[in-house]
Amino acid sequence: MIMSFHQHAMAVNRVEQRLRRVTAALDAASVPYAVVGGNAVAAWVSTIDPAAARTTKDVDLLVDRSQVDPVTRTLGGLGFRREDLRDLVVFLDPDEPSRRSGVHLVWAGERIRPSNPVVSPTVDESVRSPEGFRVVTLPALVRMKLTSFRPIDQAHLEDMLELGLIDAAVRAALPHELLGRLAQIESARGDE
Repeated sequence: MIMSFHQHAMAVNRVEQRLRRVTAALDAASVPYAVVGGNAVAAWVSTIDPAAARTTKDVDLLVDRSQVDPVTRTLGGLGFRREDLRDLVVFLDPDEPSRRSGVHLVWAGERIRPSNPVVSPTVDESVRSPEGFRVVTLPALVRMKLTSFRPIDQAHLEDMLELGLIDAAVRAALPHELLGRLAQIESARGDE
C-alpha cells in the first residue's frame, strides 16, 4: 500500500511530537539523555538546510545504562510501555504501539555491537538544539554513523558531507579507525 502525502505528513508529525513529548519529560525529570539517530541528523542538517532533513520513524535516545529505571518511570508516566528485546530496550507509544516507531535506547559509552570499532558517545557529548532538546554533538554523531555504517548511516553521512557539516574540526575529532570509512563515502561521491 502506498502512503498518501497527507498520511506521510501525519506520520512525520507524530514522530516529531513523540520526540518533543519524551525529551520534555526527561528534561523535567532531570534525566540525562541525548537524541541520536535520524532525529539528530535532522537537527544538525536543519541548521544548514531544513528542506534537506530526512524523515525517520522512531526516536533514538542515548542514555547511561544506569539511568534505565528513571527513563522507564518518566516514559511510563507518559503511558509508554517498556519492552526488553534481546539487544534493545524500546518504549511503545500508547498512540502508536509499534516497535518500529517506538523510543529506542542506545547505551552511552558502550559498543552497540561487539564488532563496532569504537564505543558510543557519552551523554555529556551533547548540546541543546534550537528545538530545545539535547542532541549529540556533531563530531559524536558522525562517529556513531561511521561506526554503524549501515546504508541509512551512509546516506546520512552523504547528506552531512554535501552540506559541509563534516569539516576539518569534525574530521580531527574522529578516531583513526573510522577515517577510512569516511574516505570510502567521499570516494563514492567523487570528493577526492
